[in-house]
Amino acid sequence: MDERELLAITGELADLLTDTVDGGASVGFMPPFGRAEAVAWWRGRAADVAAGRLAVWVAREDGTGRVVGTVSLAFPDKPNSRHRAELVKLMVHRTARGQGLGRGLLTVAETAAATAGITLLHLDTETGSPAERLYGSAGWTRLGAIPDYAAGPDGELRPTTIYYKRLSG
Repeated sequence: MDERELLAITGELADLLTDTVDGGASVGFMPPFGRAEAVAWWRGRAADVAAGRLAVWVAREDGTGRVVGTVSLAFPDKPNSRHRAELVKLMVHRTARGQGLGRGLLTVAETAAATAGITLLHLDTETGSPAERLYGSAGWTRLGAIPDYAAGPDGELRPTTIYYKRLSG
């Protein structure tokens, strides 16, 4: 997706982001988190997409075309890091969970990364979250947990787990 496409669907992406936050997922935002804030956040990603620092994919619901999932890859700008990327903001709408969409988005991002010459992916996710099961079953390696990494929706500090995956180059 290019910058223009991202800007054209920021409202749909904002709806997905607010649903994700409202559902208690740890994606960097604290409730209450409104649609206007979500739109502004997605609009703020457009420059990174235009500069090639961020790649974004979306999944749409069959029939309605509604955005029900997204995943992104963040690419470092340092010369010694061109071989790796961070998987960020894998989100699936609560009504679309449990149907393999998260795994499908993960596969899309991994395949695109390998095609781009990326040989190492990494991510962090809330320890004990459903996302951990997905990453473990998809062949990601659990590196360890960092205690008190981020506040949950209730304000309590929670640990995050770091994962990585080597890709065929």
